[in-house]
Amino acid sequence: MAATTIVNAKVFDGTRSRDWTSVRFADGVIADCSAASATRDGDQVIDAGGGTVLPGLIDTHVHLVPGALAQSLTFGVTTVLDMFSKPDLVAEAKDQAGSRPDVADVRSSGVGATAPGGHPSIMYAPFPTLTATDQAERFVAERIAAGSDYLKIFSGTGGLWPSLDAGTITALTTAAHASGLVVVAHVSSVAGVREVVAAGVDVVAHVPVDAELDEALVGRIADAGIAVGPTLATVENTLGESGGAAVVADPRLADALGEAWTRRLATSVSGWNGRRMPPYSRAEDNVRRLAEAGVTLLAGTDAPNPGTVFGASLHRELELLVRCGISPTQALAAATTAPARVFGLADRGRVAPGQRADLVLVSGDPLTDITATRGIDRIWRAGTACDRRAFVASAAEAEQLDAFDAQVAKAVAAVRERRVTR
Repeated sequence: MAATTIVNAKVFDGTRSRDWTSVRFADGVIADCSAASATRDGDQVIDAGGGTVLPGLIDTHVHLVPGALAQSLTFGVTTVLDMFSKPDLVAEAKDQAGSRPDVADVRSSGVGATAPGGHPSIMYAPFPTLTATDQAERFVAERIAAGSDYLKIFSGTGGLWPSLDAGTITALTTAAHASGLVVVAHVSSVAGVREVVAAGVDVVAHVPVDAELDEALVGRIADAGIAVGPTLATVENTLGESGGAAVVADPRLADALGEAWTRRLATSVSGWNGRRMPPYSRAEDNVRRLAEAGVTLLAGTDAPNPGTVFGASLHRELELLVRCGISPTQALAAATTAPARVFGLADRGRVAPGQRADLVLVSGDPLTDITATRGIDRIWRAGTACDRRAFVASAAEAEQLDAFDAQVAKAVAAVRERRVTR
């Protein structure tokens, strides 16, 4: 395969803007980055026309359904991190990623650790659970044997569901770390954050909205080097904001969604909104506190929850992170270098010689306007150029999405009923 050289570009390397104007790659790997043209005889030359080259984006929080990897890549998301899917779906996704250049790469937690009847059993059961600390090592070993790349642990859902006790969460974290696994903890309350921070997890998934994150807790998160993936793109829809409609309203995103997904997002209603739900502004306030303390933020969507879509919603997440007060540069790092570092993906997340050639060329400058990430001109996945046609779900994929929506609706109804009962 002939080498490709991009010329007349701005370059964001994953941490900052460089004085490079040219990036050359061959055999799936970046070979050269330079201020002058890096072109050699026989190269395919791409004139960026002053556009910006970015590392391929990483969505740090999805749940797999058929078609997720193809749709993600359509929007410049070259790697997705699955945060709970059952083994057959994970195996199928990894087979796709290993054999097809037209889908995003994937890593997965596989099945997460939770108590019998705990979240998310109402959506995914049956799957293995734990009831005591002495089961932690075996659970972790089973996840590794099943191909999990990191461990997902579920803290209690605001007391609404059965949950693991603090000792078991700590035992799971210890066992996972002993086996070299990163530990991601799902939380839904400030109390849950305290619990998993005390256990020594590496990543907190979701920003709590039941109360404000106090200064002492935020300080402990920062001091411990724990990263937080707020998943604002899902939180806003959960709390009654029209995030899905906002995605559809931007033609830079809508044009590649396809008719079915455009309809789905425009009409999506989470069913969570009501007088008992806190305001979405609290989510952004809590993220602002984390950012001001220097906590590492990770960009993730929690797609395909209602109001979100694979790929496109990551661009919405970047916009929401900037609304929390961080710079576009910091937001871009949250979708490139930060997840690569936190999850040990040493070959990606940066534009630099020797890195995997996962690259996105956008027409504008996202360092001054974060929404410029949506103006995608070209995408390369491991050096292979990707065709940006609108994603069209197959009948099987549409059926799977409908089933996922039904599971979410069932979980929402159960949560609302338990809140009312309490």
